[in-house]
Amino acid sequence: MAGTKMLKLPEVLTEIGVSRAAFYRMRARGQAPRLVKLPNGHLRVRRTDLDSWLSNLDSPAY
Repeated sequence: MAGTKMLKLPEVLTEIGVSRAAFYRMRARGQAPRLVKLPNGHLRVRRTDLDSWLSNLDSPAY
């Protein structure tokens, strides 16, 4: 996984268009992309995890 792009949380928030508070609410409900906590305490999201999460959001709107 050495070639996997890791996104900083602000980058993810900008891309999905939500606030930090909204993201943490989604995370508490288990509805956010998977986070990786680095040894220094910083949070990252793998590009592949974010893309997978976004593709799973596709559902028909009735």
